[in-house]
Amino acid sequence: MYNPSRDQARQFLIDAWHKRRAATPATPLETLAADLIDSHPEYHALLEAGDALTNEWMPENGETNPFLHLSLHLAIEEQLAINQPTGITPLFSQLLARHNDRHTALHVVLDCLGETMWRAQHDAQPLDSNAYLDCLRRAAG
Repeated sequence: MYNPSRDQARQFLIDAWHKRRAATPATPLETLAADLIDSHPEYHALLEAGDALTNEWMPENGETNPFLHLSLHLAIEEQLAINQPTGITPLFSQLLARHNDRHTALHVVLDCLGETMWRAQHDAQPLDSNAYLDCLRRAAG
């Protein structure tokens, strides 16, 4: 299993964006990452800045870590592609119908995934995919 370090994950996103901007060949995963970055113009300058690898974002200060945000987007795209956890793809279809905007629907999923991950970390337990799907069902309701 591929388990990149924080800096490797950040560098992957920076490189994917650099390749997009330079119009150079990219892998399918880099293309997906660049597409996600493209949909977040608020992160463009950050990914081009020299301190992107070392900058810290503190949630207690109301800051969102852009690398975490983009990485969660990538995870969700993978989940949707393989319908894992089972049932996420039809729930996403319901969210998409409800919001009529793919990016907005993805952010609803991202909020549920983030909440479920936080709970797992807080409780020192594995991620509860049933709780994750329940959150999506409530949001799609």
